[in-house]
Amino acid sequence: MSPATAVAPASTKQRPLVSRAFEVATSPDPRYVSGIRHDTAVVLRQWDVPPTLAYDVVLVVSELVANAIEHGLGGVSLRVGLADGDLRIEVSDDSPDPARLRAAGDYDVSGRGLFLVAALALDWGVSANCKTTWATFRLPAGRA
Repeated sequence: MSPATAVAPASTKQRPLVSRAFEVATSPDPRYVSGIRHDTAVVLRQWDVPPTLAYDVVLVVSELVANAIEHGLGGVSLRVGLADGDLRIEVSDDSPDPARLRAAGDYDVSGRGLFLVAALALDWGVSANCKTTWATFRLPAGRA
């Protein structure tokens, strides 16, 4: 058989790559956080993300968007992407200062958001240009 007529072997039961994305941009107004949280929850239900994982993802979205609004500069954008079982959240603004964990005192009313992100996400970090804070989650086996 010549190479031109050779047939590629059938693939062994690989999951198809599923790629989805949800994006939103907003002005830096704290009143919009609840709407972004709601919209994210709706999209995660449409993507069939398990409810307990979706709850954690929505909480991380809320914390990262609120941080960008409170500490960032300019507009805020959110991107939630799902590809082959990996869910990634990216929140961007125009601040050149990276998001950082900080120690909150027992009586502080804020300062624990990134600790929640670190505790709930598989991984998290800040982009090289310091304008995007991201977090990743892994869907249970067998989910898109």
